[in-house]
Amino acid sequence: MSKPVDIEPEWATILANYFSSERFQKLADFVREEYVKKSIYPKPQDIFKAFWLTPFSNVQVVILGQDPYHGTDQAHGLSFSVPETVKVPPSLQNIYKEIASDLGIKKDFKTGNLVSWAKQGVLLLNAILTVVANTPASHREKGWEEFTDTVIKTISDKRENVVFMLWGNFARSKKALIDTSKHLVLEAPHPSPFSAHSGFMGCKHFSKCNEYLQKHGKKEIKW
Repeated sequence: MSKPVDIEPEWATILANYFSSERFQKLADFVREEYVKKSIYPKPQDIFKAFWLTPFSNVQVVILGQDPYHGTDQAHGLSFSVPETVKVPPSLQNIYKEIASDLGIKKDFKTGNLVSWAKQGVLLLNAILTVVANTPASHREKGWEEFTDTVIKTISDKRENVVFMLWGNFARSKKALIDTSKHLVLEAPHPSPFSAHSGFMGCKHFSKCNEYLQKHGKKEIKW
């Protein structure tokens, strides 16, 4: 008998078939073993934090990251986000700068904790949900991508008028999973300092997102 997945109940129901699959059991066994043998981020209780904070029926926006932060105490289960006590990473600083420029909002660069976004319906989803300390992409191609592809496709199939923000080539490769006839897909280069100035800065994704949500009778996100 496999262990139940510690995930928000609505997601558990929606993804029940996937969680009962052999493929997911193989991934779960691998991840459990890695936590025993190595230093893995985020903490086990935070692996599915994005799902707990943003239940399926609350999803209004999906912001897709690739890999959890691999530095000490940085990753806490939400893409691009860090706990209150951790310095705001460069990519998130650029996201804040774009929000300030796009919406005229003064951002607090002292905190990189994006829990308030998640509670408003922004699913902050990494494609890979765990990482070995100080070793980026160390859990790549172990099964997480198939899981998160299933999540993206399920949102696309079963919801309407969701905004998907795809930043960078990796995230943009997921566009094929999304039905663009009933969702808004916003694409730009990654906000990393290496690429932000090649089109992320000035993309105006945050105003475009709120205009789309408003047009479809949904609450704007307070970025």
